[in-house]
Amino acid sequence: MKTIGILGCGWLGFPLAKKLIGESYNVHGSTTSAEKVTDLAEEKINPFLIELTEEKVEGKIEEFLEDVKILIIDIPPGLRKDPSSNFTKKINLLIHFVEKSTVKKVIFVSSTSVFKDEFPFPTYSEKSKANGTSNSARQLIAVEQELLQHTAFSTTIIRFGGLIGEKRHPVKFLAGREKLSNGKAPINLIHQQDSIDLIVACINKVTNAKILHGVFPYHPSKEEYYTQKAKKLNLIPPHFSRSKKATGKIISAEESLHTLNIKFEYQP
Repeated sequence: MKTIGILGCGWLGFPLAKKLIGESYNVHGSTTSAEKVTDLAEEKINPFLIELTEEKVEGKIEEFLEDVKILIIDIPPGLRKDPSSNFTKKINLLIHFVEKSTVKKVIFVSSTSVFKDEFPFPTYSEKSKANGTSNSARQLIAVEQELLQHTAFSTTIIRFGGLIGEKRHPVKFLAGREKLSNGKAPINLIHQQDSIDLIVACINKVTNAKILHGVFPYHPSKEEYYTQKAKKLNLIPPHFSRSKKATGKIISAEESLHTLNIKFEYQP
């Protein structure tokens, strides 16, 4: 039975782990919350309490990586809460342990925020050069490059758009808000289940793809999309200001879908 490690069993990693258990994989899963260790164990996920810091990796990281052939890194940079945090340094410390482990393949969950918002709206494919200039974008780009250059293991980067699900949708936070910006910018979203299916396909299918995109091919403007979605959910539609020219982007996942021979099933 092949062992897969999921570093970060949160909103996406936890249901992904359950999916892989159902496909007869042995799964090591990590959390930073002692309260969630029991939740992982109840789903037959081998639980580990691990946290990355800028000084060290806290927890039994060697034991977590033992016999793991595929490592999925699904840890948010957390730079919105703490802009001074050095996510790149945290991942570099982790790589030190991965290099000495049995891991042969790393899947790193990244973000389409590595691309810059502009006007007119550019379309970025898997072959497009990451050009983001924000602190988060620069750190994610640095981590992607660091992982891709290592020869002890192969790496696939999966850049997801905005993640949504039944209990997680941005319209619930935007409802009733006033003077929101970039109303004319296109959306780039993907459902939780499509995200999971993309990662599982990346695991199960032989591919040399280094970069994959996870975005549903549906890009109406934010104003159009969130207005319609709010009305459908009986929420107060948000109001978008048109005082400034909108900046945005369109993320294409066409090459990823073709490479893995899959299609996304859940339109946002």
